[in-house]
Amino acid sequence: VNTMQQVPTVEQLLPVTPNESNDIYHDFIFEPGPMEVLDQLLHRFIESEIYHVILESIASEQSARMVAMRNATDSAEDLIESLTLSYYKARQESITSELLDIVGGSSAIS
Repeated sequence: VNTMQQVPTVEQLLPVTPNESNDIYHDFIFEPGPMEVLDQLLHRFIESEIYHVILESIASEQSARMVAMRNATDSAEDLIESLTLSYYKARQESITSELLDIVGGSSAIS
């Protein structure tokens, strides 16, 4: 995913599904106990996941602003180019008209 393409995703936080692994870790002793440790870890896990989502949201907003400003800049450059061309055409028509008036005036005098 880049700044031009953003894909929303849905992630399930609860219930937490344990990783499927071997039972080689079943000999650990938990103090104050497995449920108390799980409660602490679950609380921190949820906090960190919410913080992660907030950071991604802020980054996404900044990316959207950057894309919008790039599009606005490109549009303004196109408008400047178009208006400059129109100005030069109008100026050329004005100069041509003045030259025709001068030539017409000199023809009338002769």
